[in-house]
Amino acid sequence: MRPGRRDARTVEPMAFPDGGGRPRVVDGPANERWLALLARQPTVIADGAMGTMLFSAGLQFGDPPEVWNLSHPDVVRRIHRSYLEAGSQILMTNTFGGNRQRLSLHNLEGRVAELNRTAAILLRAEVAAAGTDALVAGDIGPTGSILAPTGTLDYDEAVDIFAEQAAALAAGGVDLIWIETMSDLLEIGAAIEGARRVAPDLPIIATMTFDTRGHTMMGVSPEQAVMALTAWGADAVGGNCGNGPDELLAVTRRMRAAAPGAVLVAKSNAGMPELVDMRAVYRVDPATMAACAAEMRDAGARIIGGCCGTTPEHLAAMAALAARDSPIGAPGSAA
Repeated sequence: MRPGRRDARTVEPMAFPDGGGRPRVVDGPANERWLALLARQPTVIADGAMGTMLFSAGLQFGDPPEVWNLSHPDVVRRIHRSYLEAGSQILMTNTFGGNRQRLSLHNLEGRVAELNRTAAILLRAEVAAAGTDALVAGDIGPTGSILAPTGTLDYDEAVDIFAEQAAALAAGGVDLIWIETMSDLLEIGAAIEGARRVAPDLPIIATMTFDTRGHTMMGVSPEQAVMALTAWGADAVGGNCGNGPDELLAVTRRMRAAAPGAVLVAKSNAGMPELVDMRAVYRVDPATMAACAAEMRDAGARIIGGCCGTTPEHLAAMAALAARDSPIGAPGSAA
């Protein structure tokens, strides 16, 4: 651990975890595309689940989804295409577990660059084929390890792990980095630092999972998260995954109260999964997800999508909601 490193729950929100400055995205084409998207539409629709869609297509439990970028690129592209057709404006690469720490569980730690770069190329190709201005987000999930001093993973090593993945995603042509499903401020800080180190020109979305009585598994509150992540240079922050849309609605309200100027993100599961015939089944239907999305929008979320269990049908219902919003600057809009 670096000298002076502090526990994540007591970190000063106006300082980066290493006590240094406050890194921000470097102006350039990627940031211009990001700002243009936010400027056009008051509600931006992200995509839905990738993992549960791959399971429906035949991915076996325990197998790394990232390998399908090479073995079944047609399936991965078809899923991306279905979300584009549903109206998604930010789509995430199939790279949630694409860091070397997680890939080492499958003896794939030497293929980080190949798997992540290929995933970005696949999604970029679908966006280009669709002729849309949707943004390609490089998906970065947790390492699966707990950082020191609670765990054994050193902070500097975590930064290197995330930097390696972010560099490969940038090489594949992503428009931004989306760091998701984090529970530890120290780890998400390492991910932000790693991404900024190798891709300073790419905007960063950073979301955590508040599935433990309104906090993350590591005890982080929505207020702590939004203050720290915005101070550390994330361009949009919020919550994803968890126990369902009601939980994330409360998180969004708490974040808006703590940081009224932040660009907030809400990407909920379609409820809690139930095991039916050895399959995870999510019960929240598209109409209900769309209604919940309206509540999240009214609570302050600018970017809304779906996580585990959501499908293109869920996102189409949510996109129909967003289409009813007046474009920013139009008569009757909030801007």
